[in-house]
Amino acid sequence: MFINKSQFEPGPDSDLELPEATGAKRFMQIIQEEFLNLIKLNLLLLASCLPVITIPPALFAAHQVVRKMVRDEAVSCWRDYKTALKTGWKRAYGAFFLIAFPVSIGGYGAIFYLSHVEQSPLLILPFAFCIFIAVVAMLSSTYFYGLLCTGTSLKEAVKPALLLGVARPLRAILAVLCWYGLPLLAILFFPLSGAYLALIGFTFPFLLGSFYTRTVLKRFCEGQGKNTEK
Repeated sequence: MFINKSQFEPGPDSDLELPEATGAKRFMQIIQEEFLNLIKLNLLLLASCLPVITIPPALFAAHQVVRKMVRDEAVSCWRDYKTALKTGWKRAYGAFFLIAFPVSIGGYGAIFYLSHVEQSPLLILPFAFCIFIAVVAMLSSTYFYGLLCTGTSLKEAVKPALLLGVARPLRAILAVLCWYGLPLLAILFFPLSGAYLALIGFTFPFLLGSFYTRTVLKRFCEGQGKNTEK
């Protein structure tokens, strides 16, 4: 069922160079190559989240490993995950709260103003503003984590993530639907989705979402002269 990366490389006697796979074909290659690592990573993520307070670094570490899969780099699941936990926990907490705060405030404000809009139609304006803040924060988060995983500092990643979230919203929307929508949908169908959540319920959406934003981040990093993504 699963295949090795060497199967997609031309043999030593081959005169033809295989074209680089893109789109759905490339994604299926990643799934076939990294399926077991996705399961291992999902189990590591769930185990790391049990203390609750470790959720931010666990999420960052999972994204770090997933990014290596998307960039077609060799993945040692436990070693890479452990390294990301140790070296990125400060950035992980900062990133988590920089995203969670505006999303939470925007969501709460939207619900509050919507519940009182009948009393004053003008409240539709702060309602729309709160929705805008929450949506921009979620869209930017897909690029924010991607930039952090390339080694960009927390401070340097904020502005370009916001710009990319607004300027390149289509891929960010697809990534948001994967990152937040698929796990939420699975949780709503729990316990029927229990096995799926335990095995790939979080890492598969992370991989799919990261795959959608990879080309935008690649072009941006190339323009900035940083590490590029495949």
